[in-house]
This record gives sequence, structure tokens and C-alpha cells, in this order.
Amino acid sequence: MIIDMNCSQLAIVNVPVTGLWTNPTSPRPIDAPLLADEPDHDRWLAGLDAQPTLEQGRLGLFDRFDSELVEGEPVVVTGHDADGWTRVAAPWQPYDGSTAGYPGYVRTAHLRPAADAPLDQLPAAGRTPSVDAFLDAARRHIGLAYLWGGISPAGLDCSGLVHHSLRHLGVIFPRDAGDQYSACEDIPIPDAQPGDLYFFAHPGKPLHHVGIVTGPGRILHSPSTGEVVVEEPMPAPRQATLTAVGRIRQLHSRYL
Repeated sequence: MIIDMNCSQLAIVNVPVTGLWTNPTSPRPIDAPLLADEPDHDRWLAGLDAQPTLEQGRLGLFDRFDSELVEGEPVVVTGHDADGWTRVAAPWQPYDGSTAGYPGYVRTAHLRPAADAPLDQLPAAGRTPSVDAFLDAARRHIGLAYLWGGISPAGLDCSGLVHHSLRHLGVIFPRDAGDQYSACEDIPIPDAQPGDLYFFAHPGKPLHHVGIVTGPGRILHSPSTGEVVVEEPMPAPRQATLTAVGRIRQLHSRYL
């Protein structure tokens, strides 16, 4: 479906990758390369990795940097702020049980006005969504460094790995682990099959991690800052916090 909106209400990302920030004051001086009118994502990551501690680099993005937007991605403009920031919602990243889209702030220079855009349809994918295609897409990122909020091939967090791999197949799927679980069919943990999702939480706490099932007790995931995407037997600390298994409906013909 194409949704027609006033040009001031709809925009398209016009740079390769940009950040979706919690608010305009979230970025640090070290984040300047990603804020430039022509952002340099690689230089930004290199600068983060050159910091003497993770807290001053990638780990410091926590509670500042919520997600990313990639070139050609549509956003609904929900407001404008001073100093070159635009408040948006990203409908290709469903959020909090709604299709309205992930909310946040993006540099205005990284957007161009649009008269219309497909808000609920991704560009045509080269492969039909299936468990095998999903696993193949995710495995391509093995060895990639964890990036909080990352959804591009340059860096992925745990839910970003799931989201990006499904987006590669033309599937719109939530951005965050909790929303991803809500979008799945709940499956008994012993019945987990390859292509399902493992979800993790501490007792009484929200879900904090997600990984892809690749076999009995095996997980493909982006563990945490300072680590890389890996496929491995589930580590003991993850076994202790394994809370649920979800099945992605879009990968199984019986749901369609």
C-alpha cells in the first residue's frame, strides 16, 4: 500500500546509514562523524573503537542511540527541533505493538521530503522468506562486531541481527527483542527448531537478549558490546536466563 501524505509529513533517508537518537542532546563529541551532513559511518566506528574504554566508545551508546536508518528507508515526520534535528517514526521498524514505527530523532540533513512512499512494504527481495534463507542471511554476519542500535551490515546488536536478516528477505519485523517476541508464535522451549528465536530475561525483568536457534542448544547471535556475531553452543549464562522461544510466522507457509 502506498500512503499519500503531505511532503512535510513524509521523508526518505538520503544517506547510506544514519542514527536514530533518543533526543537531540544524546550524541557525544565523538559521534560527530555520524552527524555530519555527509555522515561517515566507518570513521565513526573507527573513532569509537579507538577510545581507551568501551564506555567511552561503543558501550556509551546505551540510552543514547536507539536504532539506525538506511538509505531509501521512509520515515513519518512527527516534529522539528532546532539545530537541524527532525523527530520521526520509522514504519519499517515496528515498535511497541504498533505499526506506527520506531520513534527517535535524526539529522534533518539526512532526509529528503517525499510525496509518497511504501510505508508497509520493503523493496522486492531476491529470495523467498524461509528458514534456510533466514539462517543464511544471518550467518553472513558471523564475525561482525556488536553495535548497540546497529541494523546495518557495518554493525548489529542482538535484535538488529534478527531484524536486518529478515529485512534482507523483504520481511518487515520489529526492531527490539520484546516486540519481536510479541510478533512470534510462542513455542515450548524443548520444541525449538532452527530458525526460531531464543529469548532471554532475568527473573522479573524484561527480555534483554535474542538469538537465532540453529540446532539443539545452538545459538546464532550478537552477544554484547566488545564481542562479535557468533554461532555456538548456548553458553551457561544464557542457559540460565533462557525464557522463551518464538517462531517467526513469515518463514512458515502454514501461517501465510
